[in-house]
Amino acid sequence: MIQQETILKVADNSGAKTVKCIKVLGGFKKRYANLGDIIVISVQQLRNKSKSTSKVLKGGVFRALVVRTKKRFKKRDGSLFLLEENAVALINKQGNPIGTRILGPIPKTLKKKKFMKFVSLSIGLI
Repeated sequence: MIQQETILKVADNSGAKTVKCIKVLGGFKKRYANLGDIIVISVQQLRNKSKSTSKVLKGGVFRALVVRTKKRFKKRDGSLFLLEENAVALINKQGNPIGTRILGPIPKTLKKKKFMKFVSLSIGLI
């Protein structure tokens, strides 16, 4: 579960390394974000020091899709799975990914939630 002020890793090659959650989108009193939710983030740290190769700047405010969480997730067949870290992929206002690759695996539940662009950019599915 991701809430305000949570520090997250970035799972794409947009240029950001760590980000901080500013707001969870999707309702008046929505407090936590899970897999497949969209949040508003602020870039805290860049991957490399050269700003010419980065698509984002430090302190920039973007939207992001939650692709991995530490919280256990229950599948329909009854099995549970959990991941090692909280990670997001940056998106623009139209919902398209900013990066061209997604590093690490992403869950199959994103495929069911109509995020096929992210599934096609990722390395593998869980």
